[in-house]
Amino acid sequence: MKIYFLETEPEEQEFFQETLSAHDLHFVDSLSEVARDAEIVSGFIHSQIGDSFLEDHPAVKLIATRSTTHDHIDIESCAKRHVTACKVESYGDTIVAEHAFALILALSRRLREAMKLTVSSHFSYESLRGFALKSKTLGIIGAGRVGLNVVPIAKGFGMRVIAYDIRQSPDSSYQLGFQYVGLDELLRRSDIISLHAALTPATYHILDAEAFAKCRPGVLIINTARGKLIDTDALIKALDEGVVGGAGLDVLGEERVLRHEAFDIIREEIVKQMQGIFAPHECRAGHPDRATHLGRLMRLGDLLQRPNVVFTPHTAFNCVEAIERIARTTVDNIDSFLAGEAINVISPASHRLAMTSQRLASPAPPEKNSGSD
Repeated sequence: MKIYFLETEPEEQEFFQETLSAHDLHFVDSLSEVARDAEIVSGFIHSQIGDSFLEDHPAVKLIATRSTTHDHIDIESCAKRHVTACKVESYGDTIVAEHAFALILALSRRLREAMKLTVSSHFSYESLRGFALKSKTLGIIGAGRVGLNVVPIAKGFGMRVIAYDIRQSPDSSYQLGFQYVGLDELLRRSDIISLHAALTPATYHILDAEAFAKCRPGVLIINTARGKLIDTDALIKALDEGVVGGAGLDVLGEERVLRHEAFDIIREEIVKQMQGIFAPHECRAGHPDRATHLGRLMRLGDLLQRPNVVFTPHTAFNCVEAIERIARTTVDNIDSFLAGEAINVISPASHRLAMTSQRLASPAPPEKNSGSD
C-alpha cells in the first residue's frame, strides 16, 4: 500500500518504517505533497481533510488520524466516498490533566514573572505573591476522560471540584468526590476554570463575553482542549478589565502564534502576497478580511506577552508514553484495516453524535471563514 504520513518526527518515521516495512511509505510536510495515487493517509490535528482532498485523491481507502479528536476530518465525505476513517481512541488522558495543573501552578505561583527577574532587578515579595490552591474551587467544563483525570489531582491539592457536562456519571461524581452543576453556576463559583470539552458547533466560544461577565472576578482560565472554545477577543477584554486574573493556554484558534512571533507570521504572509500565493481578492490593499486577520494575529501576539498569561505550543499531550501509544495504535489501525477488520473506526453516526449530543451550551455557530479563535 502507498501510505503518506504527515506531521511526523524522525523517531516516528523510524518506527513506522520498521513496523510497516512491507508498504511504500512517504513522509511529507503538507497535504499538497500527498500524491494522487495515495491509498492511506495518516495525519495529526493540523491536517484538515475535506471533500476536495478526497475528490483529488480517489485512491485513498483509509484516513488514519493520530489523534483522539476528529473535527479536522470530514467524516460525512469519507462515508460518501467509501473511505474508512479511524482514530487513536485514547493516549493522553492523564498526561493532559497533569499539564493543566502545570499551567495552573505557573499562574498561581506567578512563575513567569519570577523567572524574568534578573540580578539587577528590584526584588519584591509583594510583586511575586501567589495564592494557595487549597480550598479553592476548580470548575471543569467537559468531564470526559481528561476532565475526570483532573479531579483527583485537584483533590490532592485540597480543592473543591465542580463540573459541567451534559453527560453526567453519578458514579464518577460519587467516587471522585465532585459535584455536577449548571454552566452559569460553574462560572459564578469557580476560582479556576479548566476546559476539557470537545469542539462542536455548540461548544464554539463557550467562554465568550457573556460567559466572562458571569465569572467570579479574578478567575483563572485554563485551556488544554481546543482554542476555539474561547472567544479570544473577549478573553483579552476580560483580562484588560481584571475580570479574568490570568490564563494558561496550550491551544489557540491561530496556533501559529504559539510557535512563532506574530510579526514573523505577518512578514511571511506579506511575502506570500508579493509572490502571488494568495488569491487576487485577498491581496488588495485594505481588503477587510486580510486586515482583520492581520490585526487578530497582532492581538494574539500581544496576549501571549502578558505577565499573567502562560502558554505552551500545544504540547500537553507531548510525552514519551503518549507518543508511543499514538504510534503503536496507528500501526494497529492500519494493519487491522488491511486485514479486513478495521478498529477504532469513526462512523458518521458517532461523528454526528459528537457534534450534537456533547452540547454544553448553544452559542451561535462560527461565521464562515471568520478566522476567529
